[in-house]
Amino acid sequence: MTAHRIVSPPAFMKKFYAPDVLDAFCQDPSTCKVTVLGSGNINDTYLVQAGSQSFVLQRINSDVFKEPLRVINNFQKVSNHLLQYNNRAGRQLQVAEPVLTTENCLYYRDDSGSFWRAQTYIKHKNYRVLTSSGQARQVGRVLASFHRRISELDVQGLHDPLPGFHYLPGYLQEYDNEMLKRPTGAVAAGEVQACMAAVERYRLQAATLENAKNSGILTLQPIHGDPKVDNFVFNDQGDVDGLIDLDTVAMGLVHYDLGDCLRSCCNRSGETGTDDVVDLFDMTFCRALLDGYFSGSAPLLTKEQCNYVFDGVLLICFELGLRFFTDHLRGNLYFKVQQDGDNLFKALRQFRLADAIAERELEIRKMVLDCGH
Repeated sequence: MTAHRIVSPPAFMKKFYAPDVLDAFCQDPSTCKVTVLGSGNINDTYLVQAGSQSFVLQRINSDVFKEPLRVINNFQKVSNHLLQYNNRAGRQLQVAEPVLTTENCLYYRDDSGSFWRAQTYIKHKNYRVLTSSGQARQVGRVLASFHRRISELDVQGLHDPLPGFHYLPGYLQEYDNEMLKRPTGAVAAGEVQACMAAVERYRLQAATLENAKNSGILTLQPIHGDPKVDNFVFNDQGDVDGLIDLDTVAMGLVHYDLGDCLRSCCNRSGETGTDDVVDLFDMTFCRALLDGYFSGSAPLLTKEQCNYVFDGVLLICFELGLRFFTDHLRGNLYFKVQQDGDNLFKALRQFRLADAIAERELEIRKMVLDCGH
């Protein structure tokens, strides 16, 4: 859940001081330079530079990933599959590989019980916001290529790293349980009231994808789980040639991935920007990304399945807003925050984006059908 992007250490990220961890992964820890990497909401991630070699070191957040070994073993399985696919495919996708400890293990467990793992560092440019429709088209192509490749994965032994992930009715139940704890007659602040109203606005649509799955219209296959814009790899020429952060790979609906990718890439103001842009959801980028996604020779979705792409992008916005809002009500227990109110702000951003998408429903549905068939 962490994009590989070098930034100044955020206030909520602990400074790295774990010499035993460096001992586990480095032959000569004294030569290692450690830098905070990324701005992810979940795990603590660092870039370790040892001479000419660099790798990503990560402490898995066991409060979120209850079974860290599932994440570690899944990553090895998925990485190996994608690398083998690269060996026989004409077009390569950048893929990170596990880096073993000095004792040839996939992970190190420190004295506090935390699991640490490492992987190769893919040097690349990182974008929080796309700058052109050409980039959006390339992102769509890479996501489609990833879906084709990962669809051939032997799912025997592929564990679910986050049970309940992307199950929107479950997130609604968690929210409802939290609301029951509020004192009767409690007066909510304006921002909280706005979020509560948004939840009720989209509540009845929450089970749309699950109902389509249960009726056999939509089918499960391995998906990425978190294909937001800053998880795509851009090379020095600005071309997209990979997708990182494989921790959330699991069986799911392709619509979750495509919807999340559209949500992230077509939001021109970014995840934490302001609402002063003319269009929160850029329709030009939307068409370009869909063009790229459906540009392959073999269709990824049937016409009937294409009818649910709009629901995918709308409901992923609702899902994220709901999760941020619920976490705010709980006291920020899941997502990292720098100050109280951060999750409330993020929730409002996603609900406003959902409203912008809902206003363009007919246009988006037609666009999907035009591009997909």
